[in-house]
Amino acid sequence: MRMYDVIAKKRNGETLNEEEIRFMIDGYVKGEIPDYQMSAMLMAIYLNGMSDKETAVLTNQVAHSGDMVDLSPIQGIKVDKHSTGGVGDKTTLVVAPIVAACGVKVAKMSGRGLGHTGGTVDKMESIPGMRTTLTEEEFFQVVNATGLSVIGQSGNLAPADKKLYALRDVTATVESIPLIAASIMSKKLAAGSDCILLDVKTGSGAFMKTLEDSITLAEKMVAIGEHAGKKTMALITNMDIPLGSLIGNSLEVIEAAETLKGKGPEDLTEVCLQLASGMLYLAGKGSLDVCRELAEKTIEDGSALERLVAMVEAQGGDSSVIKNTSLFEKAPFKREVIAPKSGYITHMDTERCGIASSMLGAGRVTKESEIDYTAGIALLKKVGQSVAEGEVMAVLYTSKEELFTASLEEFLSAVTIGDDKPEAEPLIYARITKSGVERLV
Repeated sequence: MRMYDVIAKKRNGETLNEEEIRFMIDGYVKGEIPDYQMSAMLMAIYLNGMSDKETAVLTNQVAHSGDMVDLSPIQGIKVDKHSTGGVGDKTTLVVAPIVAACGVKVAKMSGRGLGHTGGTVDKMESIPGMRTTLTEEEFFQVVNATGLSVIGQSGNLAPADKKLYALRDVTATVESIPLIAASIMSKKLAAGSDCILLDVKTGSGAFMKTLEDSITLAEKMVAIGEHAGKKTMALITNMDIPLGSLIGNSLEVIEAAETLKGKGPEDLTEVCLQLASGMLYLAGKGSLDVCRELAEKTIEDGSALERLVAMVEAQGGDSSVIKNTSLFEKAPFKREVIAPKSGYITHMDTERCGIASSMLGAGRVTKESEIDYTAGIALLKKVGQSVAEGEVMAVLYTSKEELFTASLEEFLSAVTIGDDKPEAEPLIYARITKSGVERLV
């Protein structure tokens, strides 16, 4: 078999078979197929797409290019959750403890943030002493003891994906739905859980800007999961507005802990309850309505908060900051953002809000960037709310006062103030299962 012939086949819009896809991925990982040939293949896929079968085979090959985590030492059903990334998205820190409190195990590997989206691992490391790198044995012990563990991704999980992503990044082939689906799901399959819930974001702060593209991506990923024998469901959630009121690492942990205490913002609480219900449903805990009641009860009786505290302690963290969030270290500098005119906030460019937070030190420009865990933004006003000229809309936090000027300019450019109150946007647009798409609005 020659890579030249496989490239020509996909260039001509034909369907690749399993043997050809396996040859291509194995050869690329071993260094037998050069970057320039794989670049040509990626562009051919970008232009001509892939069938569901091709995408499922590609995903499986990428997943098996490295370690396949065996979670059998963990008792019971294991459910994973993946978010396609957003601004203010601290849902894992709320949802995983809720699900664990209902008796379903969550053994989760999460990523770090890059660009305008925050990473769960960075948020967790804002908790003093918190370890996010555990041995496999420690990981299993924490899940069996507390019901959940969230750690950083292991070094050899889907190495083909790391190579392919780096190439896509420099060849203008990132925005290909089959390639995005294969990238996300290869890591989920390698991570070993029984069930997978996908939180697919849509809107200005999301990877997928339109609802239709988000649904198409979700359908592809659900098909891949089911093809691999995993119960899989996706929710399409709104990322046209930052989720919750706090953006930044320790700020988001604070908001997650307060949400588990029943004091969280309405939008974050609702999205988390929907996600948790979906995970419990996949694990066989009953109908979606029954699972919703179970999830709500864990917040009311404090059992979900207890699970978060237990995980933090098991991974070396100081749980006092979870029990009393005022104990978190505060940023030494803060600046208020004043409304330039009166009216209603009609739009917030969520991606630019995330960039403004990163510019304060909350995110990283490169993988080596140092993060300021105290930096970020507190939103006092969001889309649909009225503001008066001179009123405080938000507060910026940082450890370096000189970072305010550029961040403030970026944040103000993200906010549109108009005369008319906008219609309320839905939080969740659709639910996708193997049975099809259920539109919720």
